[in-house]
Amino acid sequence: MHRGALWGAVVWTLGVAALLVALPMSARDRLPDRVATHWSGSRPDGSMPLTTAALFPAVIWLLVAAVLAVALRFRPGRARGLAGPVLAATGVLLSGAQASIVRANLDRARWQDAAPMGVEVVLIVVAAGLAGALAWLATRRPADTSAFTGITGITGITGTAGAQATRIGAPVLVPGAGERLVWLSQASNHWLQALSSVLGLLSVPGVMLAASGRTGSVDWRAVTFFGVGAVVALLCSSVRVRVTEAGLHIGFGPFGWPARRLAPAELVSARVEQLTAREAGGWGYRVHRGGSVVFLRRGACLVVRTRRGRDFAVSVDDAERGAALLNALIARTAGAAEH
Repeated sequence: MHRGALWGAVVWTLGVAALLVALPMSARDRLPDRVATHWSGSRPDGSMPLTTAALFPAVIWLLVAAVLAVALRFRPGRARGLAGPVLAATGVLLSGAQASIVRANLDRARWQDAAPMGVEVVLIVVAAGLAGALAWLATRRPADTSAFTGITGITGITGTAGAQATRIGAPVLVPGAGERLVWLSQASNHWLQALSSVLGLLSVPGVMLAASGRTGSVDWRAVTFFGVGAVVALLCSSVRVRVTEAGLHIGFGPFGWPARRLAPAELVSARVEQLTAREAGGWGYRVHRGGSVVFLRRGACLVVRTRRGRDFAVSVDDAERGAALLNALIARTAGAAEH
């Protein structure tokens, strides 16, 4: 597990544990000494002391996290694909259940008077399943990264047909007759991913307070600020880049959406530049007078020049081969246009 993903999992684990305890304890003045924790149909038929009800789900949650940590340590191959979905689904399930319990017992004199459980149970289960599915999509590993299929060689442009569309000295691929080439790569910034996790957790208490019936205690401006910040940081934290005959495709965030597409006919050239955060203007998605850049780590960036005279740069592994294939596609498109 990458360092950023590890820190994200640690922050999520501790944050959910704190939330599970804080939800009932912060409302203890409005809850009975014993709270209903189990329902048979619409009637409560089981209860726990308030402190126990606050600690019990947190202990269950920490046990789940501990089992996953052990599995990752001794069976990393099998556990890696399950850790994210299980943590996401279980965290949402327990948090939703705790919020529903607090809501049902709020301002009740006895636990027997707790409100019935209804559609919220279905909503919690659906939300947990959705969280697990999204976590699986976000953490799944592509079948092939930094891959080139059908490569025949990289060389400098020396004036072949259509090559005037590219810059002299830029890398170019010489494809064989009838070959269809694809280049795939990706890059991520684990600190931005961790920042997204932290901001997301800061927005969760407000949502849980509202779900537990205490809407008057929610600062919706703060919830919105942290929630939007978490989404923006997540989208700027990773990219998936693909070069095919259709051109350049850049997918943002763990789901590859939103995406930017540039056809070969829209491009003048592709090259590789070594950039630092200072030269790029900072981390994440940056816009400057000459164009824009998605900067995730120091080092090689794939840079394309569009026919509008603007540059677009992206931090990505194996950038030279991506530029080589793009230059070959640009040259081929220019040659076809001449004929």
